[in-house]
Amino acid sequence: MSVWQLVAVGAVMLLGLVGVLVPGVPGQAIIWAAVLWWALTEPAPVAWGVLIGATCVLLLNQALKALMPSRRPHESGAPRKTLMAGGLAAIAGFFVVPVVGGILGYAGAVYGAERLRLGSHAAGWTSLRSVMRATGYSVLLELFCCLLVAGAWLGAVVWG
Repeated sequence: MSVWQLVAVGAVMLLGLVGVLVPGVPGQAIIWAAVLWWALTEPAPVAWGVLIGATCVLLLNQALKALMPSRRPHESGAPRKTLMAGGLAAIAGFFVVPVVGGILGYAGAVYGAERLRLGSHAAGWTSLRSVMRATGYSVLLELFCCLLVAGAWLGAVVWG
């Protein structure tokens, strides 16, 4: 697979990661399709292993989403910009501090944005708890699973 094709697959995955944060956009399906595209054009056996692993992780996520509270961002009282900042910080944090950084990035960005918006420490924590109850857990689980798939793909491309 050429470098440009790898860049295109990576761009599609990035689009899928952003799609996880936007309601109505099938971020998981976009990421899975990118891995499928890569596996079909990459002759290495590791590509099929990543595709099988990605399929299992994303199917497990779908099963767990049924147990999570539904997304209700309007109930949290936080603006959409706060939720987007949290999601983008989770993506960046996942790659800066693998795995744990995604959770810390999401919570930190939501808290920081809400503290700036509301003006106090206590209000920032209260708003963070509301956001996590209303949307955070299900979005964070989906984003975490998609980041695992993207990280596995990146690891296979770099070291495989």
